Amino acid sequence: MSRLACLLFVVAFAADAAEFRSVQESAAVLYDAPSRAATPLFVVQRNYPLEVIVNLDAWVKVRDHAGALSWVEKKALGDKRMVLVTGTSAEVRVRAEEGAPAAFVAAQNVALELVEVTPNGWLRVRHADGAAGFVRAAQVWGN
Repeated sequence: MSRLACLLFVVAFAADAAEFRSVQESAAVLYDAPSRAATPLFVVQRNYPLEVIVNLDAWVKVRDHAGALSWVEKKALGDKRMVLVTGTSAEVRVRAEEGAPAAFVAAQNVALELVEVTPNGWLRVRHADGAAGFVRAAQVWGN
C-alpha cells in the first residue's frame, strides 16, 4: 500500500471515530431542538456520557446510550471522558485479564471515568470514589 493510500485510510478512519463528551454541570436538559424554547426531553446528571453528532455555535446534537438523539447546550458539556455501564453490572478487574481479581463491581448506569483504552478490548477506568481497574469495553457505552 502506498504512503498516500495509508494516509488516506488513517484520515478516513479518524473521521469515522466517534466523539464523546460528558455533562460537566450538576445536570443538563436534553431538548428536541437547539433552543431553550424547544421541548425538554430528558435531564441527565453530571458525568453522563453523550456522543457528539453535530456541533453548532452554542448547541450540540447528541446521542445517548439508548440511541436517542437530542440537543444540549454546549456549555453543559466538558471534555472529561466517561463511560456508562450498560449491563446489570460490570466487574472491574485489577488487571486487563479475564482471570484477574475484581477491583470492584459497578452497577447498571454507573458512569466511570475513562482513563485509558488498552489493547484487546479493555478500558482502564476510575470510579467517582477513586477505585480503579479494567473493564471490558463491551460492558460499557461511550468509548
